[in-house]
Amino acid sequence: MDGLKDMENSVATGMKTVSSAYVPPLQLTVGQPAPIAANGGLSYMSFDQDGDAGTAAAMEAALRQIREGEEQAVIDMIENAPPGPIETKWGVGFRSYDECLDYIRANNIEAPEGGVALPLPYTVLEQPSYSIVSSNAIWRDPARADMAKMFRREGQNISRGCLYFPQILRDARRMAEYYPGLSPNSPECMDKLGVSLAHIESKCQNFYDAAEVERVFYPEIEKLLLDFFPGATDAFVYNHGLFDKDYTGPVKEDQDNKDPGVNTYYADIVHNDLNDNSGRVRCRELLTKNLRNFGRQQHYTEAEADAKMARRFMSINLAKPMETVGQNPFVLCAWPSFADQPYITNYRIYDDRVGETTRFTYRPDHEWYWFPQQTSSEVSMLKCYDSETDGSVSRWSFHSACIDPTAPEDAPCRKNVVVRSYIFF
Repeated sequence: MDGLKDMENSVATGMKTVSSAYVPPLQLTVGQPAPIAANGGLSYMSFDQDGDAGTAAAMEAALRQIREGEEQAVIDMIENAPPGPIETKWGVGFRSYDECLDYIRANNIEAPEGGVALPLPYTVLEQPSYSIVSSNAIWRDPARADMAKMFRREGQNISRGCLYFPQILRDARRMAEYYPGLSPNSPECMDKLGVSLAHIESKCQNFYDAAEVERVFYPEIEKLLLDFFPGATDAFVYNHGLFDKDYTGPVKEDQDNKDPGVNTYYADIVHNDLNDNSGRVRCRELLTKNLRNFGRQQHYTEAEADAKMARRFMSINLAKPMETVGQNPFVLCAWPSFADQPYITNYRIYDDRVGETTRFTYRPDHEWYWFPQQTSSEVSMLKCYDSETDGSVSRWSFHSACIDPTAPEDAPCRKNVVVRSYIFF
């Protein structure tokens, strides 16, 4: 442990004089408990050191958390528990998908027509977590090889701190059966639940060509958003991701050429991409700095960005399959079922920013939806952030990927493009 303490001290003493930075106010929704987060939920931007956006402070905190060992204690609890189900304060969890599926079948847990009962992986670690992104300089710095090794091992522990829990997925196309009069193809559905469905006939021919996606698909999605949301004044797509488990070509991200690469895995831990802090920070750094912006260049001064963000704005992710989804569907959880649940912050440490995503612990009454056999003209939409905090609308949804136990063994895995956007009113 002495070596770890030396690393932590090295990071701390490397800090420089404090400089000014944009620090978003923590804007909790009415009725929402405080998040499970570092610094009382305050953004790491408040620890900015000469423009590092708090990355040195976050790195120090990550090292300190490893030293305290709480995450390892949870992993040890899971791995050392007797065979079979594990009793948790949230319900019965399972170490494997198959164990949980057997439990679902043995207990005759059934879904409504068009739905499916299946296992979903939730975190069982109720503390903030840290991950060092692949572009961070630490991975290429020989002087910090020992630190990188430690962080790599810590990153591998994320899934080890999860258990599978039984959940029911409803068919989102049947939304009016659950909420009379509410169409999944409406902005009202997004306001109420944080999820909705749109349609598009894209002219993009090759979604693996990042330049074509930016040139053709980004404007198509921006138009879709402006048409979908009455009162929207601006829609801005800033990046995208490709998901294809069977892809065998180059996969590495090339930020300089606005190429996200290809993900050959699916994000199958229950999570959301933004939160109270990062929803605002990400928007402002795009408007004023074009930081990791793969879309249209923005030219806002800080004052102009603040004025734009003083009105309502949202972040929406949109997922469009490249072919009908046979396996590994994208699944979404509706806001009302977790509106009073604290989220758990995960800090993503870059060289020049600290992103914040969120995880959630299990609840049996989480309201999950999917679009079975989602086609290439269907676009599933999920809200990642909403600036409205008075409780009148959903703030976000959360999502995951799953294995569909009803699909044929040879069903093709999901191949889709996900675009990330901001909409301003």
